[in-house]
Amino acid sequence: MTTTTIETCVDERSVEERAIDDWLPITSSRTAKWWYSAFHNVTAIVGAGVLGLPYAMSELGWGPGVAVLVVSWIVTLYSLWQMVEMHEVVPGKRFDRYHELGQHAFGEKLGLWIVVPQQLIVEVGVDIVYMITGGQSLKKFHDLVCDDCKDIKLTYFIMIFASVHFVLSQLPSFNSISGVSLAAAIMSLSYSTIAWGASVDRGVQPDVQYGYKSKSTAGTIFNFFSGLGSVVFAYGGHNVVMEIQATMPSTREKPSKKPMWRGVVVAYIVVAICYLPVALIGYWMFGNEVKENILITLQKPKWLIAMANMFVVVHLIGSYQVYAMPVFDMMETVLVKKLDFSPTWYLRLISRTIYVAFTMFIAITFPFFNGLLGFFGGFAFAPTTYFLPCIIWLAICKPRRFSLSWFANWVCIIFGVILTVVGPIGGLRQIILQAKTYKFYV
Repeated sequence: MTTTTIETCVDERSVEERAIDDWLPITSSRTAKWWYSAFHNVTAIVGAGVLGLPYAMSELGWGPGVAVLVVSWIVTLYSLWQMVEMHEVVPGKRFDRYHELGQHAFGEKLGLWIVVPQQLIVEVGVDIVYMITGGQSLKKFHDLVCDDCKDIKLTYFIMIFASVHFVLSQLPSFNSISGVSLAAAIMSLSYSTIAWGASVDRGVQPDVQYGYKSKSTAGTIFNFFSGLGSVVFAYGGHNVVMEIQATMPSTREKPSKKPMWRGVVVAYIVVAICYLPVALIGYWMFGNEVKENILITLQKPKWLIAMANMFVVVHLIGSYQVYAMPVFDMMETVLVKKLDFSPTWYLRLISRTIYVAFTMFIAITFPFFNGLLGFFGGFAFAPTTYFLPCIIWLAICKPRRFSLSWFANWVCIIFGVILTVVGPIGGLRQIILQAKTYKFYV
């Protein structure tokens, strides 16, 4: 798959190739402003993960928990800066997709096999988790506003949440979902504020305990690993960074990395404002009795928690679309360029509808929210967020051995590999424990 030339250079693509690129969702529109980068990145990074941070703190403890949160913020901001810089690292070329950058670093075939499977696991995995969380938040909203109503199964709420995406998934490109993404970014800041604000209102609970909850050493270790995976999940937005930057105009005089980085800095300030108060205050108030979703722990004031859950639903609608767009791009690229389908509206309708239906089916079948956070966080987010950008930077930019850049990248790589190994272990254990008592479709 080829990269795209910058607008000021001679376009060597054929008329047919240009028509296909103009139809594909990532390259169809390049009119985004720097603030598009800000709210797209907020929507991609801040999501279901923030609601699980107090629970992750209860699994990690005060010292390790704060350290992992702060170090992850620094490491992921650094690796994101590298990706923004590498978007146009080759003069006259734009790497519009994550795998295109991987192909430049590792070769056409190897780069594709290194990046695409991990990217798909992340993006499809996130959409499944967001289906579950969206359904849970809708159910929580229903239960709060209607105490004496008949209990409705989570399955139906997941289906209601999915029904919105059958419609929104037909929006053609990243820029066409900018309104949805902006609303989602505002909602993320809103419900995060409600989460820590309502926690402060509740105050420190009587007999609060901050020790590890598990009675056994093995249980404590596994929970610690799961907590690491949850933190990784919370910071993962890098899988859509190249695709977001691809929507921005770029010339030799005004490369896209300038407005993109400006938006990223704003986004990461918002991330810190959302994450640190929720994680620290939520754990401080409730200790190791906090639930895996902080809004489930908070019961009063009822109207405020109900509103926060609806804010979560709106945000997850936007987040689902942001993560789904690169998947749609991959699907449609294969269908049109490899299988020679015509780029038509009904091809888009069928392929995207099948994708939404697939994520809905998996979400209904395996609604293990916190275990999924830990599993996907460690297994897929850590490589693509923490250390794959660093490996690509070393391969392409070749910093001098033992220089500051060389050391920084290797520290990030080692940190990321550790998270990749231990994160899925704890998450998978939680899935297995929860699956023992779970009855399918009941």
